[in-house]
Amino acid sequence: METGITSAHSTRVGSPLEVLQVFLKLGLTCFGGPIAHLGYFRREFVERRRWLDDETFTDLVGLCQFLPGPASSQVGFSIGLLRAGWLGGLAAWFAFTLPSVLLLLGFAAIAPSLGGQIGGGLIHGLKLVAVAVVAQAVWDMARRLCPDQRRAAIALIAIAVLSILTTVYAQLIVIAIGAVLGLALCQTTGSSDISRVSQSTHETRVSRTVGAAALILFCVLLFGLPALVGLHAGQAVKVFEAFYRSGALVFGGGHVVLPLLQQQTVATGWISSNDFLAGYGAAQAVPGPLFTFAAFLGWMMVEAPNHWIGALLATVGIFLPGLLLVLAALPYWQALRARPSMAALLAGVNAAVVGLLATALYSPVWTSAVLSELDFAIAAIGFFLLVRWKIPPLAVVVLCALAGIVEATLH
Repeated sequence: METGITSAHSTRVGSPLEVLQVFLKLGLTCFGGPIAHLGYFRREFVERRRWLDDETFTDLVGLCQFLPGPASSQVGFSIGLLRAGWLGGLAAWFAFTLPSVLLLLGFAAIAPSLGGQIGGGLIHGLKLVAVAVVAQAVWDMARRLCPDQRRAAIALIAIAVLSILTTVYAQLIVIAIGAVLGLALCQTTGSSDISRVSQSTHETRVSRTVGAAALILFCVLLFGLPALVGLHAGQAVKVFEAFYRSGALVFGGGHVVLPLLQQQTVATGWISSNDFLAGYGAAQAVPGPLFTFAAFLGWMMVEAPNHWIGALLATVGIFLPGLLLVLAALPYWQALRARPSMAALLAGVNAAVVGLLATALYSPVWTSAVLSELDFAIAAIGFFLLVRWKIPPLAVVVLCALAGIVEATLH
């Protein structure tokens, strides 16, 4: 069957079932966030199974880190696409996403019954996990994405703008400012970044017709859904639009989705701040992509659609824009990555994203979780365990949860 997808290094065409089985195993075992996921993928598909060569894999990673969206899920979707066509791509996304979705829905189902000292302490401990994890993300991203004064200045400008603006479009405005400042200040930086991108000439592409159709659909949904909301569409459309917009604007990694989702769900009254942060802490304890946090939020909505329907709308909504952008960009990636202006723009956007996440670290993460000196000590210990001792996030989740339970019992 013709799919419009070719790869010069594909050795043979696999089956969607084969792709499903491999990614289901990864979905059950890939802990540690998107960077760790990409390490798992390289070992599985480049070294062990040899579905891709190193250059093809490197280019896919470069493309998916260049685009908004969940990078590890986009790379997995692309690998499935190349291996077994459209069904392979969908099988890869479904299998890699399903385990963490089901685990988070299980937590969402039991969360309302977690009362008393132990349940309250567990929820509070998970909120302290969010403090440690987001602080680590800010630390790592600041070192990697703001290594010079120009990009550090863009991050500080983003923080200042976010402290003033109260509009629901504040994050979008900050990202746009970062893009403009990147074009103005980071042209030299962009050129050096491009020199580090793989310069292989292999062909890994979707047909231009498919790419154009995906881009058109992405834009229609991005601009059409808010128009429907403005025409007083139902709550289901509002939920799908909120998560789609969040997924379309996430640059710089999974943790950056936190401030976007907080603006769309907590600020609108759909989710309580306590439930939001507890779910985010629980998301650190499950394998697979962090974007499945959306499933938890969809389930926990205070009004319909919630539970299964809300989880489905939220999950599809947040992942769809990233997958559409991969399809749209694949035919043009070789040309796009050679443009210094594109790399400069991305450098500015990534610096603004650091400011975006730093602002979210203070509010709502810090202000909702750190309520005493002991809370600060627990969060600080979790941070140092992650940053200096490189303890796996799952272990930090367990330690902070236990500390929260002990703290609640003592009080």
